[in-house]
Amino acid sequence: MPLGDRPGDKSESRYCGVETEFNDDVPHLLTFSISHGGFDFVVAPLMVPSYRPSLVCKNSGGSGALPFAGSDLVLSPSQWSRHVVGKISSWINLDSEDEVLRVDSETTLKQEISWASHLSLQACLLPAPKGKSCANYARCVNQILQNLNNMQLWLRIPLVKTEDDSMDVNSDHLIDSWEVWNSFRLLCEHHSHLSVALDIQSSLPSANSLGRWFGESVRAAIINTDGLSMFVKAPPEANYWVFNHSIQIVLSGKPVHILPKGSVDVAANHSDDIDGGPGHPLRPYLDYVGYLYQRMDPLPEQERFELGYRDFLQSPLQPLMDNLEAQTYETFEKDSVKYIQYQRAICKALLDRVPDKEALTTTTVLMVVGAGRGPLVRASLQAAEETGRKLRVYAVEKNPNAVVTLHSLVKLEGWENIVTIISSDMRHWDAPEKADILVSELLGSFGDNELSPECLDGAQRFLKQDGISIPSSYTSFIQPVTASKLYNDVKSHKDVLHFETAYVVKIHNVARLAPSQPVFTFTHPNHSTDKSNDRYKKLQFEIPNDTGSAMVHGFAGYFDATLYDDVHLGIEPSTATPNMFSWFAIFFPLRTPVCLHTGYSLEVHFWRCSGPTKVWYEWSVTSPSASPIHNSSGRSYWVGL
Repeated sequence: MPLGDRPGDKSESRYCGVETEFNDDVPHLLTFSISHGGFDFVVAPLMVPSYRPSLVCKNSGGSGALPFAGSDLVLSPSQWSRHVVGKISSWINLDSEDEVLRVDSETTLKQEISWASHLSLQACLLPAPKGKSCANYARCVNQILQNLNNMQLWLRIPLVKTEDDSMDVNSDHLIDSWEVWNSFRLLCEHHSHLSVALDIQSSLPSANSLGRWFGESVRAAIINTDGLSMFVKAPPEANYWVFNHSIQIVLSGKPVHILPKGSVDVAANHSDDIDGGPGHPLRPYLDYVGYLYQRMDPLPEQERFELGYRDFLQSPLQPLMDNLEAQTYETFEKDSVKYIQYQRAICKALLDRVPDKEALTTTTVLMVVGAGRGPLVRASLQAAEETGRKLRVYAVEKNPNAVVTLHSLVKLEGWENIVTIISSDMRHWDAPEKADILVSELLGSFGDNELSPECLDGAQRFLKQDGISIPSSYTSFIQPVTASKLYNDVKSHKDVLHFETAYVVKIHNVARLAPSQPVFTFTHPNHSTDKSNDRYKKLQFEIPNDTGSAMVHGFAGYFDATLYDDVHLGIEPSTATPNMFSWFAIFFPLRTPVCLHTGYSLEVHFWRCSGPTKVWYEWSVTSPSASPIHNSSGRSYWVGL
């Protein structure tokens, strides 16, 4: 690829195109831009710029012949598909007061999209709306989208930077480009084939204002040559977003006299083509984009492992109803960081439980409830060896298949005199003695969503009154996010059920609009007289003033757990345990996304409810506008007891 490669990176951001003027010799245009210039594709007009349907009708007596450049035969179908993005005529204005221009615009738009679809182009670049009002433009595009097969429509949106980054939508002289995009996509019903091509000129907005685009369906960044150098001084998140979020790069404009300082020496070598002909004038800029791309840090091992899971919706586990498969156990067991933290917590608990002078005479009873295939049993015995404490372990596991593996492990390691395997549900087992320490790994992405409270409450009867639970507490967190891809994936099912389901997902193309806030907390052992695990929480989120308006598609959920003392484990972004991959975030969608304007707060309600056979969540937004209460009575999503 022209932009080079980085270890383990499979993002599409390596592809770079060039915006061109109209050229009736398309094969030469491709040869010059791709073979000579090194670009991957061209963004090229499909129609003669002077073409107007009203003029053709007058001159041709109403035949309506289309003066396209050449024919579809000038390139092979694969060349059209792989190397050409159609550029819809920029003069088009479907919201013009001039009726002739408006009618011409609609006719031309439909003709060009039809021609592009005939050529099997993967995408077409639509011109930017000409003002705040874009209703007729959006209506026409929405009509086209209803009959479009696989082609994407990229709406060109200038990335506007105001003087003070204040996105006051009531101001007459300021147009927030996000507001224009939002109005357009709402009119088009969030169609999944409508995306954004952000037109980046010579400046960037604030980090918060730029950040709200991270969760939008941005497919391309059109970078003008005179603004390329700003990426050297841009905040790291701007570069990361452009180069790691499957965004195609399109270079636009004419060569300027001064290349950005610190580009690459090789740029100077492309003033002439390798075949001796004149080189592409923007080739040095392509080399500079490659330099910006390659200077970024390689993806860490964890990120490379998670590439295939990015923004992929998964149903949460049902650990009580279903027995885990070997592949699931294996994935979780590879997370060494998690078990290192557990071992640290068990070490501290053993040292607190048994003084040095009693180390050789006191045996600590430790029960691993939900032992799986034995990783916590191993961590417990390693902690005992590290601290010099004596241990008697009960490994309680309800999955009979995992119990087979446990027996094999105990025999292999020679633990027969230390470890007793119990094939039973922890809630129904009658223990022969009380435990000093109770260890479990029942946490879900939202902390309590795999029924850790119910399981540990049931197991607490065989923990001594002064016994220790690891984990000792855990708290769930939520934060509002823009997540166009996740929303469209849920929407594609065309039912309420999927909008009322919480999904486990490695969130990537999202904008986190406000810091996360705590929701529900559970503590173990639970000595409270009120044993109910039902909960209710009302939260209010404020987004920074310089962000501007933003769309809330749902909520990302996390957890943070205290294992014991100061040893913690979690995925809440501000305190997340580094290099741990056992848990992805959880995503609670909204049936109708909420547009949040500057100065307004988002009021959210979350409930944890339970019945005789199931536990479920309900959630709702009440401000700035009210949403339905999602998942009432657990009608769509629940966890079985």
